[in-house]
Amino acid sequence: MTAKPAFYITTPIYYVNDIPHIGHAYTTLACDVMARFKRLDGYDVMFLTGTDEHGQKVEKSAAAKGKQPIEFCDEVSQRFRDLAEFMNFSHDDFVRTTEERHKIACQALWRKLEDSGNIYLDKYSGWYSVRDEAYYTEGELLDGEGGEKLAPTGAPVEWVEEESYFFKLSAFEDKLLTWYDQLPETVLPKSRKNEVKSFVEGGLRDLSVSRTSFSWGVPVPGNDKHIMYVWIDALTNYLTAIGYPDMAGEAFQKFWPADVHMVGKDILRFHAVYWPAFLMAADIAPPKRVFAHGWWTNEGQKISKSIGNVIDPFEIVEEFGLDQVRYFLMREVPFGNDGDFSRNAMMSRTNADLAGGLGNLAQRSLSMIFKNCDGQIPVCGSLTEDDTTILAALDSQLDKVRDQMENQMFHKALEVIFNLESAANIYFNDQAPWALKKTDPERMATVLYVTAEIVRQMALLIQPFMPDSAAKLLDQLKIPADQRGFDQLGEVGRLASGVALDKPEGVFPRYVEAEKA
Repeated sequence: MTAKPAFYITTPIYYVNDIPHIGHAYTTLACDVMARFKRLDGYDVMFLTGTDEHGQKVEKSAAAKGKQPIEFCDEVSQRFRDLAEFMNFSHDDFVRTTEERHKIACQALWRKLEDSGNIYLDKYSGWYSVRDEAYYTEGELLDGEGGEKLAPTGAPVEWVEEESYFFKLSAFEDKLLTWYDQLPETVLPKSRKNEVKSFVEGGLRDLSVSRTSFSWGVPVPGNDKHIMYVWIDALTNYLTAIGYPDMAGEAFQKFWPADVHMVGKDILRFHAVYWPAFLMAADIAPPKRVFAHGWWTNEGQKISKSIGNVIDPFEIVEEFGLDQVRYFLMREVPFGNDGDFSRNAMMSRTNADLAGGLGNLAQRSLSMIFKNCDGQIPVCGSLTEDDTTILAALDSQLDKVRDQMENQMFHKALEVIFNLESAANIYFNDQAPWALKKTDPERMATVLYVTAEIVRQMALLIQPFMPDSAAKLLDQLKIPADQRGFDQLGEVGRLASGVALDKPEGVFPRYVEAEKA
């Protein structure tokens, strides 16, 4: 038997100084959809998420709560695990940067960077933002209202002077530019790639990669008064989970280089400039792709704790339903762009696309089969041109969906699937099987068979996006668990006539807003 092709996708590991919000759910959901899609398409998938638990910001947050850093990290990291379970994410590993395996990986990478002559000891003096965990040049700073200096993100900065190890980032300009050009989709969307290229073309300065003014982090091997810069520590998680420093091991050999690092656009520079440079310096292949997605606003307003409009994923799922929220987040906005979360849009997607679209098609057709075909999948008689046209469109869906998924265009993949749902509802209404019941029961049976087959294939295709709802539809059609992969799409997996069905139940309920008290 041929080995399955490998596919490795990662979320950024989430910083534990805050509780999970919609942005965290969004990034991990995108990875979950991609991982599920690839598994169904015959790949051996590694899907990684986790928490980033070191750095000055965590040390300060823990102190503010009167807790030891590890105690604080244990609590917040657990919330991210809880969110992953709640959102039905299918990750294969959850890495914490406080684990021993991670410390071993970080220190091994550091030694490689040192041995290759890419790290040297000097003094750092410059502006540093604790909130962003980032260094800024004078030219990048903004003036605050009170005359104070601010980072381009609006975060406060402080002047730092301390002994520091530096990484020779300046030596990697040409190599990075070659990497961007050799692989056309190294950084997506293209606008983000242009942004990264122009940053590198503007000239790179060596990067301070250690701190001495706090102690919560991975010690520099051979000089433990230095703590590794949190971004060397955090980014190494992608190697930790596949067994680094054992580069000859099965997991490393199979899954590296990573296929996709999924990140928010605010941390693109760390992933698309610093990280590939660290890897090149350590003689490790850089990842195949970094995809930077956009941010969400809430009813047109920037989301912020001070305004009090943070979107809690637990709350919206409780209100609208898990798969409805998963569908909305992947469908509403072109993936890679910024998007707005609005209740009206959420209600519209839930009621029009799901309840009124696919849900309605499945419920009407399966109810008619249950009532009029002895509760069994009917026999498919001779096909008309209308039947063969819709079945041909149905059977060619996977290639179209796959094309969009390859570039993480989740919204377009769903558009392809739901365009077919619209065509299927038109087909069902035009054929009017309820009228054929008296005039031509054999034709009615064929129309109902074709419609049930459409429901089967659509249910297979929506599995990555709405796994629970897809499973309910496939259960109603009595599709065995081992016949739900994409290898069953098309003619090969056609429904078997005569299979007894249970009374169908609606899968996508309409959303009705609770009356205001």
